Amino acid sequence: MSEELRLRNLSEGTSDTYQRAVERFARHFGKSPEQLGAEHVRRYLLYLFEEKHDTWSTIQVNRGALKFLYVRVLKQRWFDDEIATPKRRPRLPTVLTPEEVTGMLDHTTNLKHWTILATFYGTGLRSRELRLLRVEDIDGRAMIIHVRHGKGDVPRDIGLSPVLRERLRVYWRWRKPKDWLFPSQRHPDRPMEPKAIWHVCLNAGRRAEVRNA
Repeated sequence: MSEELRLRNLSEGTSDTYQRAVERFARHFGKSPEQLGAEHVRRYLLYLFEEKHDTWSTIQVNRGALKFLYVRVLKQRWFDDEIATPKRRPRLPTVLTPEEVTGMLDHTTNLKHWTILATFYGTGLRSRELRLLRVEDIDGRAMIIHVRHGKGDVPRDIGLSPVLRERLRVYWRWRKPKDWLFPSQRHPDRPMEPKAIWHVCLNAGRRAEVRNA
């Protein structure tokens, strides 16, 4: 499955999510997925919904991972006929007010974390796009941020505001990152882990008492 994911050039995040979903499925039944079939997939998805109370989006991700496994890797043809597709229920995204964002920044004293939050707010970058930024991607003269790992690994350039440029300069002079703009604390030669960035945002929201944080 790992080889098939690489051959199809799926993103690092999608590949990791799919593999972990299949691992959980196998552990749930204590068997290799090759020994399991349509009834096991149905029972597992019902278990996620009825017992774990997972959201529909989480169930969709697990269904997608299992479909990839059985259709693309194990070459089974029964999946779409036997496994129902949950109806997607559109949901409006949570949009923070300027006051809430200001509160999160005001309650963040760690300069690295503060700069991460300010960069999110000033650019609208996705989490993966931000964590894979390199120092050289910030072009202060042209006022551009080069996003080399956009959605689907399609690169793009976005504008850099004068205010954010100055904030990034202050951070760079303090932290002096050499390669990754936001390196891992334990492994400076690697970017921050996705969970680490998630916790930065979550904890800032909780400190500022932002709703749904």
